[in-house]
Amino acid sequence: MRVEFVVDGLTLAGDLRVPDGVGPWPGLVFTGPFTGVRDQVTGLYAVRLAERGYATLAFDHRNWGESEGLPRRHEDPQGKLHDLRAAVSFLRSRPEVDRERIGAVGICLGGGYALKFAAFDPRVKVFAGIAGAYNNPYAMRGADLAPYLDVLERQDLGGPVEYLPAVAGQGEAAMPGDEPYAYYGGERGASPHWSNEVTRASVLELLTMDNMTGSDFLSPKPALLVHGVVDRFCTPEGAEEVFRRLDQPKKIVWVDAKQHIDLYDREPYVTQAVDATADFLGEHL
Repeated sequence: MRVEFVVDGLTLAGDLRVPDGVGPWPGLVFTGPFTGVRDQVTGLYAVRLAERGYATLAFDHRNWGESEGLPRRHEDPQGKLHDLRAAVSFLRSRPEVDRERIGAVGICLGGGYALKFAAFDPRVKVFAGIAGAYNNPYAMRGADLAPYLDVLERQDLGGPVEYLPAVAGQGEAAMPGDEPYAYYGGERGASPHWSNEVTRASVLELLTMDNMTGSDFLSPKPALLVHGVVDRFCTPEGAEEVFRRLDQPKKIVWVDAKQHIDLYDREPYVTQAVDATADFLGEHL
């Protein structure tokens, strides 16, 4: 069912899915890829895990999809953490949901957000990251930030919000190259609520955010990492670093995926990720 909830004066749109039968059910909140909306990757995983006995909430973060927020299609890291907080509050208010059994599931960029969020919210009992991007500004040392500050200066002085394509098979884009374009540029990621643009300033947010720090504060909360053995966009080394910095209980599951977007919608990889997540949640949530 379509639902709405409010955070920081903004109305966010989501889809609440509840298993058949008698609840209350453990609840899961989802956050997903950069530029993604709820009827893409997070919606798929929300459907699949609802079938496994979880009440799931996939929603559009502020500035994206059907949710409110300006500038449109702008990455707001602190705002996304606020959105996740309000999503958990909403889940805990629902009679279909067991308010004491809440987990956070993040896919791609959402893996890092879910990790950092779960580390600092005691209401969240377990974290799962699938093909996660665990952004760490130390990895970006040496990046030239000046062009992005030039953009923000022009906007600060009254200029329009500046955009670039989210994906492109060739040429400039926030996510350049064939692989992102293969998902977002065709039928695989088609959504009436997704547009192929993102603010230029969003790239600065990606370069400077620190979600890896969540791995130092999550434990002893249970953590699951599911990752492809080959991933050019969200590196296996990043997942390994998170796993190393976590204490028990923790588990890492490697799937034989060769592209990052295999874990967005390709079989058998999605089923492998869903099975691993459901098994881990069954043990810890």
